[in-house]
Amino acid sequence: MSRTAAPRIALVTCRPGPDVAADGDLPGLVAELRAAGADATAEYWDEPDADWAAYDLAVIRSTWDYSWRAAEFTAWAERCGKATRLANPADVVRWNTDKRYLGDLAAAGVPTVPTRYRVPGDPADLPTDHEYVIKPTSGAGARYAARYTPAERETAAAHIERMHAEGLTAMVQPYLSGIDISGERALQYVGGRLVHASRKGAVLTPGTVYDEAKVAHPRLEAWKPTAVETAVAERALNAVPGTPDLLYARVDLVDGPDGLPCVMELELVEPNLFLSLHPDSVPAVAEAILRAAAR
Repeated sequence: MSRTAAPRIALVTCRPGPDVAADGDLPGLVAELRAAGADATAEYWDEPDADWAAYDLAVIRSTWDYSWRAAEFTAWAERCGKATRLANPADVVRWNTDKRYLGDLAAAGVPTVPTRYRVPGDPADLPTDHEYVIKPTSGAGARYAARYTPAERETAAAHIERMHAEGLTAMVQPYLSGIDISGERALQYVGGRLVHASRKGAVLTPGTVYDEAKVAHPRLEAWKPTAVETAVAERALNAVPGTPDLLYARVDLVDGPDGLPCVMELELVEPNLFLSLHPDSVPAVAEAILRAAAR
């Protein structure tokens, strides 16, 4: 692939639709990159006529429909990664689009939300002594996620049965009540450094049906992470298999029963960077993208 004076950069997104949130940060990031001299455009990941080899870099930004089409999306990432530099890389996409990665992090000693998995054909085997959460291993925006008490066993079992019927693997996690007090903190890394952090309230409220739309980021606010939060986030990043070169990462933390932060999710594919909440971070994000494009 020949390089031009102005690096060609694709910010990869998805087609708008009733079940997909709009990426409000995308126009501003494209404008910032263009102002810095890049030939930057927003492109749909599933555009059949896209020539990915024509770009110096493709940055996955808001492909927020991928969880409905996980196999198709990972296959696209493999093809795109062979045609040009893809951030984050295809092997990271493959690993991170299946939330069974939490087991890998736990095995590496990273504090994580305890998680059990139920593949199609497995019995529900639900907790009987505490509240819990059920969600799919491939999901975004709290899709197919719900919170249950032990008394709601029948409803919860039907939830798992529905997911299994669609070929989805279910995750069963204890509901960590600390999220109702201290919220969920998102530490965002770009170009290998922490650029900002945010905090949001609990997404799953009692009685919300699993297939009902949820507010993905309720009561979002800027947050100053503690030293302990930063240490846990960096342990998670250091445990990613293969120690890849990550252009961006978001580490979502909640407090465990001991009051210490643990990883709820490690977002390495298409995390919302919340740039509208942190506009001062936009130049740093653009600079990191430009550096990646120049490699």
